[in-house]
Amino acid sequence: MDKPLYKLLLSVDTPTVCNAIEVAQGQRGFDQYSRGTLLASDPESKAMVGYAKTAQIAAIEPSSLPPEDVKALRMQYYKYMSQGPFPSVTVIEDLDYPNAVGAFWGEINTNVHKGFGISGVLTNGVMRDLGDLPDAFPVLAGSIGPSHAFVHIESIGEPVSVFGLTVNEGDLIHADRHGAVVIPKDIIPKLQDAIETLLRNEQIVLQAAKEEGFDFERFEQAWAEFERVRT
Repeated sequence: MDKPLYKLLLSVDTPTVCNAIEVAQGQRGFDQYSRGTLLASDPESKAMVGYAKTAQIAAIEPSSLPPEDVKALRMQYYKYMSQGPFPSVTVIEDLDYPNAVGAFWGEINTNVHKGFGISGVLTNGVMRDLGDLPDAFPVLAGSIGPSHAFVHIESIGEPVSVFGLTVNEGDLIHADRHGAVVIPKDIIPKLQDAIETLLRNEQIVLQAAKEEGFDFERFEQAWAEFERVRT
């Protein structure tokens, strides 16, 4: 991912990326996106864009590992998150989902991960401390809760599943308040042109719809032009 593409991805929402992937693929049917409704810590935040750093957690019961191993695994997790590649997005599967109870994402962890240079968090788990989370570090979570319960790390760097979306370490993620997508590797070289083409073509209908006196006949005309340029 080069800098112009990265800058462009930060400027558009995730539905636009979904549509642009279909433009690049030349067909509908792209399905590497999240399902259901996610909660956004800051709905007005820009999208998070980066390569996935994955982990699994649990919190209903204490870890079965000895305390010293639990601590060692957590430090291993933080070291992993602090390392490249950047930009990166933390993607964490809470194994207790849909009954997740332990908030891993609060004031401390969000500030630590932002300090590491991570762009944001996608998780099916719990977030808290909503008034104290840092700016420009979006969290997309499955629920909000007050306690960390027995939250602990279960795995690091393994494939995870969040909201029906399978994410592997290193996948390129685009996510915002609408949800998340994994951008296929073979699409990355084509994506900038696809986004720019999509945005340009959409204006054919959008500008017409905002004209004074817009009616069905004008819509038909604009839609026909839209269909012509996108085929």
